[in-house]
Amino acid sequence: MTQFNEANSVRDFIRGLMKSIHVQFVPGAELPRRIDEVMLEGAVKAALIRLNPEIEADPAKADEVIYNLRAILIAARTSPHPVVANEEFMAWLTGQKSMPFGPSGEHTTVRLINFDDPQDDSSNQWVISTEVTFKQGRVEKRFDLVLWCNGLPLVVGEAKTPVRAAYTWIDGAAQVHDDYEQSMPQFFVPNVFSFATEGKDFRYGTVGMPVELWGPWREETTDDDAPAKVGLVAVKEAVEGVLNPAAVLEFLRFFTVFATDKKHRKIKIIARFQQFQATNLIVERVLLGKIKQGLIWHFQGSGKSLLMVFTALKLRAMAALTNPTILIVVDRIDLDTQITGTFNASDVPGLLSTDSRAQLQTLLSQGARKVIITTIHKFGEAPGVLDARGNIIAMVDEAHRSQEGDYGQKMREALPNAFLFGLTGTPINKRDRNTFMWFGSRQDEGGYLSRYSFHDSIRDGATLPLHFEPRLSDLHIDQEAIDTAFEELAVEERLTEAEKITLSRRAASIEVLIKTPSRIAKIAADIAAHFSAKVEPQGLKAQVVVYDKASCVAYKEELDKHLGPDASTIVMSRSRGDSADWAKWTPAADELERIVARFNDPADPLKIIIVTAKLLTGFDAPILYCQYLDKPLKEHTLLQAITRTNRVYPPNKTHGLIVDYLGIFDDVAKSLAFDEKSVQQVISNIDELKAQVPPAIASALAFFPAVDRTVGGYEGLVQAQSAIADDATKDAFGLAYSVVSQLWEATSPDPMLAPYRDDYRWLTDVYESVRPSDITGRLVWHALGAKTIDLINEHVQVEIPQGDETIVLDAQTIEDLMTGKRNDIPPEEVERQITARIARHLNNPVFIELGQRLNALREKYADIQQSSLDFLRELLELARDTVAAEKAAADVPREEQGRAALTELFETLKGDETPIIVENVVNRIDEVVRGVRFEGWQATIRGDQEVRQALRRTLYVQFKIRDPDVYDKALSYIREYY
Repeated sequence: MTQFNEANSVRDFIRGLMKSIHVQFVPGAELPRRIDEVMLEGAVKAALIRLNPEIEADPAKADEVIYNLRAILIAARTSPHPVVANEEFMAWLTGQKSMPFGPSGEHTTVRLINFDDPQDDSSNQWVISTEVTFKQGRVEKRFDLVLWCNGLPLVVGEAKTPVRAAYTWIDGAAQVHDDYEQSMPQFFVPNVFSFATEGKDFRYGTVGMPVELWGPWREETTDDDAPAKVGLVAVKEAVEGVLNPAAVLEFLRFFTVFATDKKHRKIKIIARFQQFQATNLIVERVLLGKIKQGLIWHFQGSGKSLLMVFTALKLRAMAALTNPTILIVVDRIDLDTQITGTFNASDVPGLLSTDSRAQLQTLLSQGARKVIITTIHKFGEAPGVLDARGNIIAMVDEAHRSQEGDYGQKMREALPNAFLFGLTGTPINKRDRNTFMWFGSRQDEGGYLSRYSFHDSIRDGATLPLHFEPRLSDLHIDQEAIDTAFEELAVEERLTEAEKITLSRRAASIEVLIKTPSRIAKIAADIAAHFSAKVEPQGLKAQVVVYDKASCVAYKEELDKHLGPDASTIVMSRSRGDSADWAKWTPAADELERIVARFNDPADPLKIIIVTAKLLTGFDAPILYCQYLDKPLKEHTLLQAITRTNRVYPPNKTHGLIVDYLGIFDDVAKSLAFDEKSVQQVISNIDELKAQVPPAIASALAFFPAVDRTVGGYEGLVQAQSAIADDATKDAFGLAYSVVSQLWEATSPDPMLAPYRDDYRWLTDVYESVRPSDITGRLVWHALGAKTIDLINEHVQVEIPQGDETIVLDAQTIEDLMTGKRNDIPPEEVERQITARIARHLNNPVFIELGQRLNALREKYADIQQSSLDFLRELLELARDTVAAEKAAADVPREEQGRAALTELFETLKGDETPIIVENVVNRIDEVVRGVRFEGWQATIRGDQEVRQALRRTLYVQFKIRDPDVYDKALSYIREYY
């Protein structure tokens, strides 16, 4: 007799957890129903009578309601994945339907479920059943677990055995999705969600949702060092979080929405655990009313737009908030469009998107009780307080860009009593720009109300890992030829020494080198070859990110030579000064929507989008796999750009790929690193900074004791300038103003700055009026800049090394960088060297030949790349030698090649201090990998996770080998050979 099976180990375990004083267990065979009936109609009728006074007075009316419900079920008999019927049934379940049961035939709301006290399980009749048989036509199926509420089957669960490696939750989910929903869709019309588990992992999803999108459930923890919960302990946590009656009703009312996908098909979306938990934290904070802000730090691609939808739905339903106003605040038009599209697709009631500043001011001043989507810039001319109510809740998307300045200050002044919640995937932790300071609460550990990290999103399959492939261009500069040509130009144009210095510095910019035509031509050819070999065959698409608009056009022209004009397009914003020829690349909103739709269509010939700024945020294209990066980006802008590629797109896409032509890997690692102690300190120090503002402004104003600051125009400016006429006073004022400016940037947008705003603007205007301008340099550049650039371009050659090294930016790599396990080439050292070079040049009074200046820049450019390249290549140094040995033994079977590669890897570890028996290690790895692998495991998230876990247990636990480099190398060989 089997000791452990799906029934006694998993199914009955879940049944036992769910059974309680208010959740009755009734075996499927003992339910009061025929096997061809979806509902327990006796229980449904009893609930209708209990919850509806009009039906209680005339119980026959309950039959009329049940007749309507049966009609929806019957209509779905031939509709696999019955999402449309499910949406109609959900409207009945959530009290959105009425019937003419009132006096004189008036319509009254029909209640099937009691939502008055959702935390009281006794207010509804709950039943958990096992082995529930259902027959539709000639087909008969049996569900492992069904949760009934008032006779309606709201949840279906499928359990698999925990002791057979061949079975996972995927098999259970596939059985629900591919079999049950297709062969007997009727039973899934009342379904809120389904779940599947094999006793190790727990996943849940909605009717019609592809299996790969089913999400896990985890309870958020603030202890990063807490051991991960596994096995039945993890399943218990999920059951208690998802399947308790109160949570099921929460999912029904607030955390499932119906939307229309890009192919105009109806789909049902359910909240992932991080969205569910963050929404409830926000709602709880608003209802308590004591803390008026909070930061939601969820990594890019993990569903912040939907989180705002779920939060808006729940906040609007809270009676205690007396019909609140919900503000969704973004900082860019494209994000406005994206989020409005998400809300519209989700049919959120009472939704408005503002078209102008005047409309926003009107809505707020009139106390509109709506869900309002607006850009932060529309607060720019707000005349003081617009609405002082306390039941206004603002959710600020990407709360790191324009929130920390005058627009953010204006918003806070306009809504002085509003709740402010910042949502970001890329917070900034600096003195002058700090997301934690303006949205984090000092009562929140770590500075955030909810966090869902890079590691979390990859672990849960919400996003994909990012792989980096450096293809860094080498610049070869003919210094002697440039020196000679520049001297000739200087003599011909009769340049002074000062003008020569100015021209050389302007020409020797990184922009000039990046935009060298020969460089663009070679990189475009490399992109075309790489795309044709590695991206297009997978049915996936790409984005090229370049320096500026002119570079967009240059890349387009070069790519057309290799791929044809239909394969790519440019998307950029319109601005004054643009060439008239660029108008075709600046699409209006409707045209941009068509371009994005074409890009998302795998059958459309449009394969590549070329951008410089637009579509680096607010661009959701799961088909986007590869980003070719040829623009220096930093911090949140860099993270937001590269995470365009991390969206899930089954089955071929297993990761996002960044092809790096400039060497930005170190900056990515740095951008993901946050010291939570420093975050908390910044939040705590804000009062100290605010206290320094008034005396700093007073010190700066003290330079103008007799100046009447109410006088405008040239008279007022002359007075001010006269007060600081001599150089010493002017320098002292400049120093005092710099202190004011830094404090202002660090404390804006705090409302306490409002009384000082006029003084600050006056001081700023005076400072700008006496700050020296480089007029001569601008005139020289205007006259000779183009000639100088042409001179440089003639003497610069570019080579792109052809290599196959790929750096995987996965959770382990980031963890190693953040914890300092790799510290041989710290990014700070590179930054220090570059800064030192710039400082030396700035203080050098001697004329610097243009060639020497270019040589210094080449070294600087090479340093930026070389630090990353060395950092990455050092990790792969041993791999190259091993690969060479493997190629020499091409006739050996793949697994044997893998064993040989692993043997060579572990032989390098042997020594007096690390005695290991290599054969034992290799044999054990070979054994455990063969035990957990399956055909095509490398292309599945689950397969990759199981192999990773098995390898980590073998190395870290059994053999105490805890070197992350060794782990990475071993994993790469296993992926290749097993």
